[in-house]
Parts: sequence; structure tokens; C-alpha cells
Amino acid sequence: MARRIDQQQVRKVAKLSRLDLTDHELEEFTSQLGAILEYVEKMNKLNTDNVEPLAHCLPVSNVFREDCVKESIGTERALANAPERDESFFKVPKILDDGSGA
Repeated sequence: MARRIDQQQVRKVAKLSRLDLTDHELEEFTSQLGAILEYVEKMNKLNTDNVEPLAHCLPVSNVFREDCVKESIGTERALANAPERDESFFKVPKILDDGSGA
């Protein structure tokens, strides 16, 4: 069995995460993280030799529509409800200033 997590380790992780924990939170998180790690240790003991890896727990296949060319709605219909437009483009408020580097 792996060694238990202690408050010093939780304090170090909190510092790396820039979290300021109270003594009560430190005690609580030490207990919670310890329980999580114990559970992971139990799962590590399971024999998974004949278990195939899977991406989803249900037998799901590709649910996307067929990729085929269709007629588009056109610029005029796309911009019909636009609050503002600039010729054939949507006009939106400026969100970055010139000094933003973007």
C-alpha cells in the first residue's frame, strides 16, 4: 500500500496552486485526498489484463451527418437580422485596443 498523504504534502500542493488554506481546510483536504488516493490504490489492484480500452461506456458509433455539399443560405439571408453590417460583413463592436498585441 502506498504511503498516506500528509498535511505537509497538501500544504505544498496548495502553495503551488496559489491557494491559501485555513487549518480547518488543510485538515479536511488531507482527509479527502487521502480517501481519493486509497480508492485509486484499490483500483490499481484490479486485474485488467483482458479488459479492452474504450473511449465511451456505451456502444456509440459516429452520429454525425454525412459530409456533403449543399446550397448555402447566401449573404443576404445570413445578414438579414444583423444589428449592423458593413457591406457583406457583420459589424461588431471593437473588443481589443491597438496596444493589445493581438
